[in-house]
Amino acid sequence: MELHNLLEDEVSNIINKLLKDKEDICTCDKCKLDIAAIALNNLKPRYVVTEKGALYGKLDTLDYQFDADLVKEVIKAINIVVNKPHHE
Repeated sequence: MELHNLLEDEVSNIINKLLKDKEDICTCDKCKLDIAAIALNNLKPRYVVTEKGALYGKLDTLDYQFDADLVKEVIKAINIVVNKPHHE
């Protein structure tokens, strides 16, 4: 296993869920990556290097407050990218 931030997967999943039915928001890869970068820069990383560490890290993600914090940061990031996309 390599060095991995568990939040990358979580943030990506939330972005896909929140943008799934949004027709008024660009869902191109560039915008999704911009949203992920902004959200991840505002969240404390959760790096793991072993499978055991990944399992312990996943347990932390089952907390309601953890989910709420992730969704909050992703929504803030979506609003930033919608207002200033890096493409036309």
